[in-house]
Amino acid sequence: MTNEHIDIAIVGGGVSGVYSAWKLKTKYPDKKIVVFEGSDHIGGRLLSVKPPEIPNMVAELGGMRILENNQKLIVNLIDELNKKLPDDNKIELYDFPVDQPQNIAYLRGEHLRLSDFTTNPDKVPYHLSFLERGNSSGTIVVNAIEQIVPGITNPLLKEDDRLRMTRTATFEGIPLYKLGFWNLLYRVISGEAYQFSMDSGGYNSTLVNWNAADAIPWYLSDFGITPLYKGFKKGFQQVPITLANFFEDIGGEIRLNAKLESFDWNGSNFDLTIDGESLTAGQLILAMPRRSLDLLAPSCPKLQEIQPLIGSVTPRPLFKVFTTYSSPWWRVAGYTDATGKYIPLQSGRTVTDLPVRQTYYWPNSDGSPATKGTSMLLASYDDGSNIGFWDGLRPQRKKTWSKGLTHTEIEDPFVGEENVELKAEASENDGLNQKWHQYKAPRRMIEEMTRQLKQIHDLDYTPCVRSAAFRDWGEDPFGGGWNSWNIGVKSWEVKKKIVHPINDCPLFICGEAYSDAQGWVEGALQTADIMLKHLL
Repeated sequence: MTNEHIDIAIVGGGVSGVYSAWKLKTKYPDKKIVVFEGSDHIGGRLLSVKPPEIPNMVAELGGMRILENNQKLIVNLIDELNKKLPDDNKIELYDFPVDQPQNIAYLRGEHLRLSDFTTNPDKVPYHLSFLERGNSSGTIVVNAIEQIVPGITNPLLKEDDRLRMTRTATFEGIPLYKLGFWNLLYRVISGEAYQFSMDSGGYNSTLVNWNAADAIPWYLSDFGITPLYKGFKKGFQQVPITLANFFEDIGGEIRLNAKLESFDWNGSNFDLTIDGESLTAGQLILAMPRRSLDLLAPSCPKLQEIQPLIGSVTPRPLFKVFTTYSSPWWRVAGYTDATGKYIPLQSGRTVTDLPVRQTYYWPNSDGSPATKGTSMLLASYDDGSNIGFWDGLRPQRKKTWSKGLTHTEIEDPFVGEENVELKAEASENDGLNQKWHQYKAPRRMIEEMTRQLKQIHDLDYTPCVRSAAFRDWGEDPFGGGWNSWNIGVKSWEVKKKIVHPINDCPLFICGEAYSDAQGWVEGALQTADIMLKHLL
């Protein structure tokens, strides 16, 4: 690779990287375009794995759904890809259930059903005001947002309309972009309502103090106004893998386990060092998370020049654990309705203020509930401060990237203990390019998770965990599962500037971090499209 020259070097094999590569290679078939990916797989924070002995399920250790009604870029991309894919390999979606009335909300030691928020408000263990009682957490926050920006919750408005409203709106004479979302919510709802919204909403990071001008339309899009979620029958990672395959089919090249160590601009080309070897590139695209840019900056003067732009967002943690069982034991934690009919727990999620935070009763690959046989839970979907709870029950952070190791190879705090897995065999590589056992979870973590699941479901016994896998996206080089705009930042200006941050240098940056749809593939595609306008 020494002295090799590349026309366009793209660093990062996530969606924005392989999408940009495919579009550029289609436009410029004669140019040498190479994607460099530091890990052993394509997909970035899309990571779909097959659990052992459950052929009809796909665990999503990373992104797991899209919003079909307002994420047009990913919806249109799927349609475009499906026109080129054979019938037996189409990207197929299913309705992704979230909040079901019969599901559990275990809050402040009380066992509730989600429907109790509105039908039995006296059971909700929070001191809510008269106007707040009888509402779900989503309704409370949406009502608060309407007070802050009157008219913004009108369902006839489009996403762009809401963005324009918050960018010009003020609160007590101060522009919203200079205010924190948490600060604003505390001005219009009680502290108890805020805590209830945080606990029962299932997320910690969404209601924290990030840029209110971005947080408000983001919240309304994700949670507030009739969201319609879709999951992927063959795993979300099928999307970037398909893009990568199409790119290679037309002559593009992808190099895995190729870590960019440094780069500099010499006035006519980029001098790159990748895994200790040198090469040059005419143009450079960094399709990388914000944390990856931070790690690279000390050895790259050009990144140091644009550090204020890079630092305009904050990475947010995200942690997932999947567990498998011999049967869907959670069905016995259902309830009997007014007619005496038993309604089992079968789909969607349960929420709690315990550290597991959210538990999803994982569906079959066609979206149908698991009703018998070997089954799987997304046992914990956790963000924010609760992730720290698990730090003492897992291998040490920050070693995987620096030493190039997997979970199974780094030092485990419980040396000599058997891992929770009964089956160590990896599932066959079926195109997802990942193996379940690479992300196996340590026994002590799963024992604690099992204890909390029993408490949440009010059960004395649950079957043994057969196998478990986890992914902490706070580890390097990702630094978080998503990013949020900092208070005081005019995101609409940074979003356009950062894709081509230095006028006389062909350096480009894309990814979900600097978008209007942070935390979503939609955001990765949005910034890639803005960037590609400079190149196509």
